[in-house]
Amino acid sequence: MRNYKRVKYTSSLADEMTAFFDSYEDRGAPSFEKFARLKKIPLATLVEFRKHQKFDKAYRECSEIRRDYLIDRALDKRFDPTFVRHLLTDEAEVDPGFTQTALTIEVI
Repeated sequence: MRNYKRVKYTSSLADEMTAFFDSYEDRGAPSFEKFARLKKIPLATLVEFRKHQKFDKAYRECSEIRRDYLIDRALDKRFDPTFVRHLLTDEAEVDPGFTQTALTIEVI
């Protein structure tokens, strides 16, 4: 287990995370786990920082960047499409920011 330090939130962390996801060109796909490891902070801390509006907005934007990255690689046949679908489905189920909206249609 890695011994990460406790980090205080700074608004620049949101910008750093967005830059990480925007410029990711490593093997595999960008992830919050990889960003947390790079910054030497626990993943749970990143999730905790979502209570800050700027960071939450960056987190959601990075989720979209990651989704697009995975889909593009699947379409290019560099990633297995079935596995990408699994990753995206799993992410939607465990993302603490994921909310489902109920829709009620009344027929008159």
